[in-house]
Amino acid sequence: MKSVSRSSYSALWLCGLLTAASMLLAAQPPLPGDSVLQLPGVFVDQASRRFTLASRRGQPQLISMFYANCQSVCPLLIETSTAVMNALEPVQRSRLRVLLVSLDPKRDTPAALAEVVTAHRLDRTRWTLARTDPAVVRRLAAVLDIRYRQLEGGEFNHTSVLILLDGQGRMLARTERLGAKPDAQFVAAIRGAMQQGE
Repeated sequence: MKSVSRSSYSALWLCGLLTAASMLLAAQPPLPGDSVLQLPGVFVDQASRRFTLASRRGQPQLISMFYANCQSVCPLLIETSTAVMNALEPVQRSRLRVLLVSLDPKRDTPAALAEVVTAHRLDRTRWTLARTDPAVVRRLAAVLDIRYRQLEGGEFNHTSVLILLDGQGRMLARTERLGAKPDAQFVAAIRGAMQQGE
């Protein structure tokens, strides 16, 4: 009887885990036709974990796009997201997730994303910073109506917006008002989404 190497065992275990995850997702009802979470593609987060958007269904979340080397608007986007979350009741805050997808997957490795998480002291249980293939970046930006353009120096000019998705990935609200004082209407939309999900 041949012994199974550790790498072969790990590959078999991972294959089984992915199969189980696929079966679990397949058992769920299909996502609505207007769900952002239908977008195909594999994402990698700050801890090098791979996931799909569909795997994030179930809870309301904020979504936007950024890049790690940004020194102006992107840190403000993170600050705004934090202010929005802090405006919620603790129970609501615990249920809300944040997904920021990089516009610069070439430079934004998981390690670079992890540095942003650490620098801003983000709660890793609620915040996901992720990268994906450039083609998926373009499709997601189009779906979210986020315009972006890379400049000669490597910086990006892009729409700075926070978008609220419900548990099924439908867009409920968006705000371009950034800063420590959150958009009251946007916060109200989040509270409403939380109450509908109860």
